Amino acid sequence: MLETMTRQHAGASAGPPRNHGAAFDEAYFRSERVNRSAVERRIASLPGRRTVKQQWQAAWLVRAIECLDLTTLAGDDTAGTVERLCAKARQPVRRDIQQALGLAEYPLRVGAVCVYHDMIGPALAALHGSGIPVAAVSAGFPAGLNPFELRVREIEASVAAGASEIDIVISRRLVLRGDWRALYDEVRAFRAACGPAHLKTILATGELGTLGQVYRASMVCMLAGADVIKTSTGKESVNATLPVGLTMVRAIRQYHQRTGQVVGFKPAGGIRSARQALDWLILIKEELGTAWMHPTRFRIGASTLLGDIERQLEHHVTGAYSAGHRHPLA
Repeated sequence: MLETMTRQHAGASAGPPRNHGAAFDEAYFRSERVNRSAVERRIASLPGRRTVKQQWQAAWLVRAIECLDLTTLAGDDTAGTVERLCAKARQPVRRDIQQALGLAEYPLRVGAVCVYHDMIGPALAALHGSGIPVAAVSAGFPAGLNPFELRVREIEASVAAGASEIDIVISRRLVLRGDWRALYDEVRAFRAACGPAHLKTILATGELGTLGQVYRASMVCMLAGADVIKTSTGKESVNATLPVGLTMVRAIRQYHQRTGQVVGFKPAGGIRSARQALDWLILIKEELGTAWMHPTRFRIGASTLLGDIERQLEHHVTGAYSAGHRHPLA
């Protein structure tokens, strides 16, 4: 039964959508205002509007795993570290738990593995034959302050090395001074440098000041051709928050209504518990609908979240919580 429910949550998406963008037009965002009090009231209402329990909760947590960008972005990353992470990406839940869930034959895997440029090769080798894409952070991650030409060449180098998804970081100063045309041109150039690879634009929302700035930056990045908009690098003092998420997904909804084009969403940074993952899935379900509850349209960027999800799934099948060391490299 759980496998049936899990497949139902897979939706009808045939593959990752591409956003071709549109001409720069300030009319898309200049007149829009974000009411922070209304946003916070909407977020506060989410837990009471929808809950998932028992086997449905287990199915949603399996969906969260499939939407996970399993990430390692540490200064001490080695090929061995990445290889072990990729092994976890290929088998994210212990086989005995997966079998107890009735998913023994279900091809459970994460959405992607996200690494720095120099770890693309080891990740590709470790993931060979799995179908799991490799994502690389780029464009002067995490500050985005490298010379523009170097940022473009970095993207091109990562695509040439085999990354099929590129997570770039925008220049926050362009947002803070309202230079929207320059931001559009920057992201447009990054989109061109990506070629066939999918472009995920990181807004670093904790450094943008207001929800209105988050909305406008989201819209400009989508107009410029971003395939996915992402909250944070995970390196800011404030990372993914639900009010920011609501602001961004409503921008995605409005862009889709205006252009017919699909843009994905990725919260990242500080998402460590299964409960938080469920909150994000509920937000997506409520605001964008079931079609967005799919790894081609929704990702969660995290490095430690998988361990708690695996513990919750073991609790579902055994009735007891296990120690963290029973779920290695999560």
